[in-house]
Amino acid sequence: MPTELDEISIQQQFEEVIASEDKLAIQNFLNDQNITDVAELIYENEMYETQIISLLSIHRASSVFKILELSAQKRIIKNLPSIKTTELLNELPVDDRVAFLEELPTSIVRDLIKRLDPDERRDTLKLLGYPENSMGRIMTPDYVYVYEENTVAEVFETIRKHARGSETIDVIYVINEKGELQDHIRIRDFILAEPQTKVNEIMDRRFISLNVHDDQESASEVFKMNNRVALPVIDDNNILLGIVTIDDILWVAEEEFSEDIQKIGGTEALDAPYLDMPFWKLISKRAPWLIILFVGELFTASAMSFFEDEIKKVLVLNMLVPLIISSGGNSGSQASTLIIQAMAKAEITIADWFSILKRELKSGFVLGGILGSVGFLRTYLWSFIEPHLYGSHTFLLAMVTAFAVLGVVLWGTLAGSMLPIILKRLKFDPATSSAPFVATLVDVTGIVIYFSVAYLFLSGVLL
Repeated sequence: MPTELDEISIQQQFEEVIASEDKLAIQNFLNDQNITDVAELIYENEMYETQIISLLSIHRASSVFKILELSAQKRIIKNLPSIKTTELLNELPVDDRVAFLEELPTSIVRDLIKRLDPDERRDTLKLLGYPENSMGRIMTPDYVYVYEENTVAEVFETIRKHARGSETIDVIYVINEKGELQDHIRIRDFILAEPQTKVNEIMDRRFISLNVHDDQESASEVFKMNNRVALPVIDDNNILLGIVTIDDILWVAEEEFSEDIQKIGGTEALDAPYLDMPFWKLISKRAPWLIILFVGELFTASAMSFFEDEIKKVLVLNMLVPLIISSGGNSGSQASTLIIQAMAKAEITIADWFSILKRELKSGFVLGGILGSVGFLRTYLWSFIEPHLYGSHTFLLAMVTAFAVLGVVLWGTLAGSMLPIILKRLKFDPATSSAPFVATLVDVTGIVIYFSVAYLFLSGVLL
């Protein structure tokens, strides 16, 4: 792993060689660097990014291009000479090519597809024809397959002949004459077998596969549970269509994580990097949620107006409103975030709702008790600093604070934990029960809980 000193040295060397304007020297320098170091040079030297890609060998240019951020990829394709663009697109693995093309406007995609070789164009259009976010969009048709009547010697001959374009040969796939998947066998099993051994003698037919229409997000759990670097993708008739490799799943996981974080923050998921989003499209992603939350907060004002008489009689109640409702919003946001994360990691399912309810009921009661005690002490002890603030009913007001906080925190915890499960049950994304949404919901109900507790304690005394 390069140290900071190495990275500085690479940058300095690049500056020196680029200043020489010797294309051969620049090319030799770039081809001597690690792929990730070249990508870093592109990020640090945007004005030279097109030149860097142009001077790399086409295979290395493809390897660098596919790990770049989308914004850099778009700039490079826009400024790259036409011939180099054609070479680069044809060299890209089909799944990486599709991942890039599906982020572009249709008019540009149409033009770029025309530049592809016939075979590459066919494979690209086939993958683009599958639903967005399905396994069909990220699978690659480049894999090694054999038949069960082949011998191990024939398997290695097949590998030597056809594996050059495959993304991985860690696993070899066994099919029949109809193209149906029969098994997938690790390369180590072939290495350890005798050359004359037949494939069907090694097979156990206990294979794991993904359907071409499966959601991309669900595949990461299959990879994790089965410790695989690649998995076959089949159709509804068990025909082997392609494979998905772990690097593709890692990219999917990163995108899903980013989307969930954005939703938890109270906005729709962005379709592109932040700085690449058109201004008004960014506004359209943020405005709807803000409007919903704003309307929700209007109900808070309505709830307070319902208790207008109580507020007029005991103005000090109004001073404690922020303290009460913020505690409920915070506890609800905590619970919501924990449940959403646990669901994303498949630690819990909808079927666990009752166990979660019992657990959060206890958690809300304990947390509410802790915060309620703090609220009681704050209200009661503050009267010694400002004796006229609460008058002669300090103890009752402190009790109102304590029990109101307990009730609001308990309700916030239950709402925050149950909303993601309810949304999941209704086939919505649990991340949409974001922290701002839960906080707004608890604000409204928290007012009702607070003034109901106040009325219970102060009725006949101050009310």
